[in-house]
Amino acid sequence: MPEKVIKTEEEWKKQLSPEQYYVTRKAATEPPFSGKYWKSKEQGTYNCVCCGAPLFSSETKFESGTGWPSFWQPVEQGAVAEETDRTHGMVRTEARCARCNAHLGHVFPDGPDPTGLRYCMNSASSELKPEGPDKK
Repeated sequence: MPEKVIKTEEEWKKQLSPEQYYVTRKAATEPPFSGKYWKSKEQGTYNCVCCGAPLFSSETKFESGTGWPSFWQPVEQGAVAEETDRTHGMVRTEARCARCNAHLGHVFPDGPDPTGLRYCMNSASSELKPEGPDKK
């Protein structure tokens, strides 16, 4: 298990853009169809914007019609922590980075096979690391 990343609120504010901070550290949600990855078809790994941990592969990304990047499973078991979210008068499953506790989005049981899950993520919570020899 990778070492946990713990920073003060001031350290997170210095590292992240205002939108990234609001989404990842305050559990906000970006508006649908507004994030940079909701319709991206680029191949690679989506890493946590806060700590760099690999979270999702483009191989498990699918078009959910929701306006947010959606995946049917994390890149590896234990990469994404799930917690019960009872905010806004609903009961949902919140997805957080297991390494730094950044809010990523929510998990719903209406995704495609083989898992039947839809990890509905905020673009502001991740950074795509493209695949290929000429990518950095």
